[in-house]
Amino acid sequence: MASSAPDSSTTTTDASPAAPRYSLSKPVFFVASGIIVLAVAFALLLPNTFNDVISTLNSTVVDSIGWYYVLLVTAFVAFGIVVAVSRMGDIKLGKDDDEPEYGVFSWFAMLFAAGMGIGLVFWGAAEPLTFYADTASPGIPPNAAGMDGPTRAERALGQTFLHWGLHAWGIYVVVGLAVAYAVHRKGRPVSIRWALEPVLGKRTDTWIGDVIDIIALVGTLFGIATSLGFGVNQIAAGLDHLGLLPNSTLVQVVIVIAVTALATLSAASGVDKGIKLLSNLNMALAALLLVAVLILGPTLFLLRDVVSNVGYYLQNFLQLAFQTQPFRGEDGARWLGSWTTFYWGWWISWSPFVGVFIARISKGRTIREFITGVLLVPTSLTFLWFTIMGGTALYESVIQGVDFTDAAGAIDPNTALFDTFAQLPAGALLSGIAVVLVSIFFITSADSGAFVMDMIAHKGDPNPPRITRIFWASASGVIAASLIWVSSLSGDAEASGMTALQSLALLSALPFSIVMIGMCVSLWRSLSDEVKVIAKLELQLRQREFVERYSAQLTEEVSDRVESQVADHVESHLEGEYGQQFQAQLHQQVAGQIHDQVAEQLSTYTSEQPALGADGEDGSSARADQLGAVGSRGRRARWSPFHRED
Repeated sequence: MASSAPDSSTTTTDASPAAPRYSLSKPVFFVASGIIVLAVAFALLLPNTFNDVISTLNSTVVDSIGWYYVLLVTAFVAFGIVVAVSRMGDIKLGKDDDEPEYGVFSWFAMLFAAGMGIGLVFWGAAEPLTFYADTASPGIPPNAAGMDGPTRAERALGQTFLHWGLHAWGIYVVVGLAVAYAVHRKGRPVSIRWALEPVLGKRTDTWIGDVIDIIALVGTLFGIATSLGFGVNQIAAGLDHLGLLPNSTLVQVVIVIAVTALATLSAASGVDKGIKLLSNLNMALAALLLVAVLILGPTLFLLRDVVSNVGYYLQNFLQLAFQTQPFRGEDGARWLGSWTTFYWGWWISWSPFVGVFIARISKGRTIREFITGVLLVPTSLTFLWFTIMGGTALYESVIQGVDFTDAAGAIDPNTALFDTFAQLPAGALLSGIAVVLVSIFFITSADSGAFVMDMIAHKGDPNPPRITRIFWASASGVIAASLIWVSSLSGDAEASGMTALQSLALLSALPFSIVMIGMCVSLWRSLSDEVKVIAKLELQLRQREFVERYSAQLTEEVSDRVESQVADHVESHLEGEYGQQFQAQLHQQVAGQIHDQVAEQLSTYTSEQPALGADGEDGSSARADQLGAVGSRGRRARWSPFHRED
């Protein structure tokens, strides 16, 4: 990754901005820090009150606008697909001759680790099992409760695919693409506000832009902190399952501190070192665990299940995408708020972090490459992961009759994966690998999150100062450890404020969803204008090629025909040497006149067609290198999936 600021020459459809001057944005940094300190202090001093107020507020919002989240997130998926298949997909995120800064594997590894990470391991077996067997909480979907076991199991995986598939990554596509276009194509700083410049105009770098960045920063920190707090339960449960350490508050606090320390070191080292190395290690370890479970588990069943699950998802995509269960009454509303709309709010609250990060690492790729890579590849890997982990758990439950529920009929998400591995050969080894994988996923989420938060706090600096990166990485761990410790003192996990802090992160998704709508509008305007400019350049190039190709050819053909006719006429009246000289002179004069007339007609034709001068209709500058790039591509760029490999 280049260490310099974005090059202003990357601007194509906009006047080149002045080189960005990076510094700490005091309003963003101090206001966001103040909100975070007040919220955490409230949660620590009055945990019960904080939990009740925030949870009630969040439930009210989710229950009231659940339909809005369902409709909006599906629209984001459609938006990404339309942009990818249109001519907009040919536009490069950078200058026309830029190449990707990261190879395919490293790019996938970093965006995958940042985008999903710990959630895949935590819910890999737990969510399908919950939708199949959990009767103690809003587990089994109300519209699947009356189904027989095999049908309910198939429905459980299909519902899981909805929550972790195209919709989740469609949210990340909108934010990531909007930021990447503003940063790499227009040379703007790496910040959320600049993705809205076509809508906000001169107001982008005012208090309005500060508010947008504050919302993104606060939601990101709360999301990372609560993920650390809840996810550490799985590491502690895994260590307890392996008989290494008891699952106690002290152990959980120590785990949070250790993970935070490693994440801080990784964040301090930067993207090219710590984050890239850990992301590649994550992918390799996840692949090892996936293949091991596939081989040691019901292999043939899982291979058949992959095909069946993908078919079920595609066949029922629209029904799943738009389900709100209005005729299921309170049960349907409670289940939807606990799962589907909860997920949509959670992904939106995480999208500033994930979107900015994947934009930061995606310079040099076309928009079509970006959308295809971000939308389809992680989704495919996610489907494979849930089929193997969740499919193995369902096989053990449905076919082998293993009961994973507790005395209350609930599924414990902290131990579901380890209980599944316990039924397989080398289950202890698999559980050990899973604990290590969860830990590394924690680190990659925390360090990349700290990197993104510091970029936002420093007015979009792609390489913010190390000291403030350390601050943000440490803050997420301190918040999580503090709330876990307060939980132990009160003896009530729900009173810790951690659940309410998660609800606060979800509440930030509501205003940010409005920001995302603005991003879609801004992107569409900018890309449409650029497509028009490129179309004019291509037309001008075709006109020039037409003149060059056919001018000489037409002149020669017409001249030959006239010469033949004149020669026949002259020969019939003149003979001898004088007749030959006269014929040669006449041929030369006729050829010259015909050439001039043909050239004049072609020139008149091209002058009547729309052509791009120094400025396009929108006042934007047409660069000579863009015309050259269009010429080298021909009528349209021929897209190849990826420019280079690792």
